[in-house]
Amino acid sequence: MADLNIRHSEGDSGGRFYVMVEGHEAEMTYSKAGTSVIIIDHTDVPEALGGQGVGLQLVEAGIALARDRGLKIMPLCPFAKAQFDKHPEWKDVLR
Repeated sequence: MADLNIRHSEGDSGGRFYVMVEGHEAEMTYSKAGTSVIIIDHTDVPEALGGQGVGLQLVEAGIALARDRGLKIMPLCPFAKAQFDKHPEWKDVLR
C-alpha cells in the first residue's frame, strides 16, 4: 500500500495516529507514562482495510515519534506487540 496520509493529535495524557482510507478510519492510540515512555494501548483497523498494511504504518508512525523525541515504547496492544516481535530493528525504542 502507498504511504498513507497519517495524522497525529496529542493531548496532555496521550494521543492518537489516525488515517481515513476509502471512507474508513483506522487509528492507533497511546498513553504517556511519565516523560520518557509512551504506551501503545490500542490499534483499530476496520475489517475493510485489513491486510493492507494500515496498522503497520500506524505503528511505524509511533516509532518515528518515539525516535524523534527520544522516547521508549511499551506495546501493550497485542497487534503492536506482534509487530515489535516481527521487527527487531525497532528494539532501540522498545522498553
